[in-house]
Amino acid sequence: MSYYKIFIIILIIFLKTGNVLSLENIFNVNNIEISKKSNNSNEDLTNKAIKKGFKILLEKILLNKDIKKLTGLEFYEIKKLVSYYQIVDEEENIGKDEVIFNIFFDKDKLHSLFYNKNISYSDISDKELYLLPVILKKNQIFIYNNNYFYNNWNKIYQSELIEFILPIESIEVIQNISSNKENLFGIDLQNLFREYENKNLAFVLIEDRGSEEEKIYLRTKILNKKIDKTIKVKKETNTKKFNDEIIKVISIELVNIIKAQNLIDVRVPSFLNAKLIINKKNNLVELNDRLQNIDTIDGIFVQEFNNKYVLLKLRYLGKLDKIINQLNQQNIMLEYTNNQWNFTIKNEPVNF
Repeated sequence: MSYYKIFIIILIIFLKTGNVLSLENIFNVNNIEISKKSNNSNEDLTNKAIKKGFKILLEKILLNKDIKKLTGLEFYEIKKLVSYYQIVDEEENIGKDEVIFNIFFDKDKLHSLFYNKNISYSDISDKELYLLPVILKKNQIFIYNNNYFYNNWNKIYQSELIEFILPIESIEVIQNISSNKENLFGIDLQNLFREYENKNLAFVLIEDRGSEEEKIYLRTKILNKKIDKTIKVKKETNTKKFNDEIIKVISIELVNIIKAQNLIDVRVPSFLNAKLIINKKNNLVELNDRLQNIDTIDGIFVQEFNNKYVLLKLRYLGKLDKIINQLNQQNIMLEYTNNQWNFTIKNEPVNF
């Protein structure tokens, strides 16, 4: 095949737009319920959905301090950020009291907005947090038994951003905590969570001192970074209500910690040169389709090509280990051999 034909094929592949209807995009907000009244027009309902969707999006990807930077944004400015909206099961909504929308926000326009406002956003790839809450009361330690927090955490608080996983009862954990009872706050998380290497971890120590304020100690390991915090919660006469409040306060704090460790600065892109060997397994079209599903990839450029391989330059946002993890989630292996990054496409199916 001539170089001219190869060049045309590559241009067609990499100028092809990604799947704009992918529901998994970080900038999409799905299943927005809008109550409708007899005098509501479709435009009224859509505008309400966009307003609600934008609020949900900001709460999902921004820290509170950055959400405040966008409080003065006019609705016409917000509406310009929408690339597409979808009414879910439109025919089935006839006669119902609410309409369900999916709102698809434009990544490039949001990046431009964040750039101008000096805002970093959070793209959380690992949503699992292994959490162990422990009660310290009158020199007694409650790990699994008689521990309201362990038994009720996910009943009281759930987040779309983070999945709180409470490990099953383990004699090794009991022994580990017992051997560190004189210094629980200094406990080694990786030693405590031996089965969950390289996972996000959190040890929550609730110290019940019977005072007006209770101290909660957080020891976390997020993206292999250790972060410790102490939080005070005012006590209430209703014990259940107080315990539920502790769960909510700590859960929100843990979500914010994880968001802060997954921030992406649109002002500071990184670049990666990688080669794809052209063969039946390494299909160029398939590679492009999968790359289009990674939000943090901000540009794909052809550096060199022939009938044996294509050398691509990726412009991406965030850290290298994060982009490697996201590539792996799309069944794309990125390996460094012979002073060169190389792509390999795995044959497993990808969930788009």
